[in-house]
Order: sequence, then C-alpha cells, then structure tokens
Amino acid sequence: MQTNQYLIDFYNNYDEDNRLKSKHGSVEFLTTMRYIEKYIQPGNRILEIGAGTGRYSHALARQGYTVDSVELIKHNIDVFSQNTTPAENVTIIQGNALDLSVFPENQYDITLLLGPLYHLYSIEDKRQALSEAIRVTKIGGIVFAAYVISDGCLLDEGFMHENINVAEYIKNGLLDAETFSAKSEPQDLFELVRKKDIDQLMSVFSTNRLHYVATDGAALLMREAIDKMDKNTFELYLKYHFATCEQTDLLGITSHAIDIFRKSDK
Repeated sequence: MQTNQYLIDFYNNYDEDNRLKSKHGSVEFLTTMRYIEKYIQPGNRILEIGAGTGRYSHALARQGYTVDSVELIKHNIDVFSQNTTPAENVTIIQGNALDLSVFPENQYDITLLLGPLYHLYSIEDKRQALSEAIRVTKIGGIVFAAYVISDGCLLDEGFMHENINVAEYIKNGLLDAETFSAKSEPQDLFELVRKKDIDQLMSVFSTNRLHYVATDGAALLMREAIDKMDKNTFELYLKYHFATCEQTDLLGITSHAIDIFRKSDK
C-alpha cells in the first residue's frame, strides 16, 4: 500500500493525539492497556506498528519498557517526537506495516498493530500486514491487532449521530441493502469489518487466539451520557465494560475490536 493522499490529509487535520483522552475515548485506551498488562513482563521488548502520535508507545515506555515504533504519516511522527520525554527508551521511524524488513524475525515479545488494519482494503494487504507483525514477534509472543467494526460504527455514526447517511451509503454500494455488510475504498478512510471477516483473515495463520475484545463497547454510541458521568458512575461503567467486553452478545455493538493472539511454533 502506498501512502494515499486521503490518509495524509485526514491525519494532518485530525487531533489523533487527543482522541483517546476524552472520557468516552478513554474506554478504548484503558481496555487495550488492561489487556496489554495481562501479558507484558519486565524486560519485554515491544513493537508498535502504526503508532500514530504514540499514545500507547509513550505510555509503555514511561512504564520502563523498551519500545520501537513505526508510523506511516510524517505529521504523526512529528507529534510523537514532540511528546517523547528524555526518560523514555523509545524509537520512532517512518515505515509501512506491509514491509517491516528493517526488523528481523522473532524479535519482539509484544507486537501492537493497533491502526494499520483500519486503512487496508484488500484481504491480501491485511494478511501481509498481519504476516509481518507475526514474523517479527517471538515464538510465544503476543500480537494485538485492532479493527474498526462496521455495526458499531453504523449504529453510532449512522443511526444515532447521523454523521453518515445510511440511505446514501446503500445507494452508493458502501452498504449491502440486505445484510448491511460494509464495503470501503481508500477515499472512505476506514475499512469496516465484522468478526466473521477477522476470523476468515486469521484462518491461514498459525496462531492461538487468546481474546477477542469489544475494545470500546458502547462507549461511542453512548458518548454524551458517558462524558456526563461523575467519577463514581464512570468507574462503575468501566467495571461493567471490563466484565462484558468479551461477552458474545455484545461484541458487534463496539466500534473497535482487538484480536489478541499468541504466535505458535508451527
């Protein structure tokens, strides 16, 4: 995948650095970090592919971990660098998730692929990015792969907040009129998938799934209500979310999901 101008223009004008800092946005960040902390061990080495402005890379580096980061968009790299503190053992290079040849295989204990699959539109490109993430991960290491989930986005952006015109999406072929499955192109910026699509993607790899997590659950759908919660109510909501974010009944309502799997020795 070459860097497309739609992506450059979007991130040049989008406040990615603050996306996860609002109360409703923090649900995704706190959930992802919670699962990272389930598996990370002292001395582990981490690679973040598609690091954006470094929200996760910086958080982990400030906990004392060694983090290498790769980011496609120059603007994001500039913000990443501005946010780096002297105490962090973190690196950032410009690179593409489809070609991590600068990194040797079997090097990282934890590999984060938390953004690139949002912007890859063919099964070949998605599998190439996943293959590269798996290649650089140690046998027995853990990969976190994030996706944008179509039904959560449709409920939130379409029916709840009307930021997208569902009827127009159907008319333009971006949504199937019967199944409401999504089809995206680079100019649409985000590739929308369902869990069955992720299962199909992963079927060719020798990995063991550990968790499939509705990372933000209903947080975007409920953003106004969540942002109004007092501290105690928000903490109770987080407790509920953490208890249910792997519950099969609720997986489709999320806007983001992470597939967490272990690299096997086969």
